[in-house]
Amino acid sequence: MNQSRDIVSKLSERGYRLTPQRMMILSAIKNSNDHTSAEEIYTQVAAKYPHINISTVYRTLELLKKLGLVTETNLGEGRVRYHPADKGHHHHLVCQECGTIIDLDESVLSSLKSALLQEYKFSADLRHLAIFGRCVKCSK
Repeated sequence: MNQSRDIVSKLSERGYRLTPQRMMILSAIKNSNDHTSAEEIYTQVAAKYPHINISTVYRTLELLKKLGLVTETNLGEGRVRYHPADKGHHHHLVCQECGTIIDLDESVLSSLKSALLQEYKFSADLRHLAIFGRCVKCSK
């Protein structure tokens, strides 16, 4: 099943309509090469549909997050960023000094997830997260 049909079916199964605004918001997220903020999505959609309200963007993002269609990550810049869930799980190392963001492979965290389950009886959701610290250039 392709992603568009999957989204339509998930929305309609739960009684939500696929409005033109929702389609444009989904398109902005899907076509982004990187994590995108609600404000960036709003700017993109408003260029084509000037009557959209930023609250519509926020409500749609909350709905998409609840349905598991987008992931939400705070990369430490004062705003949350969104990423299509179907583009895979990945993680980030964020330098607090220079702002560099390094992608971290999910396999690196598998031992952490196992240790949390074994030691603390806690099943961690490590699908998408940021770890803050200093990169090698800033650690010197």
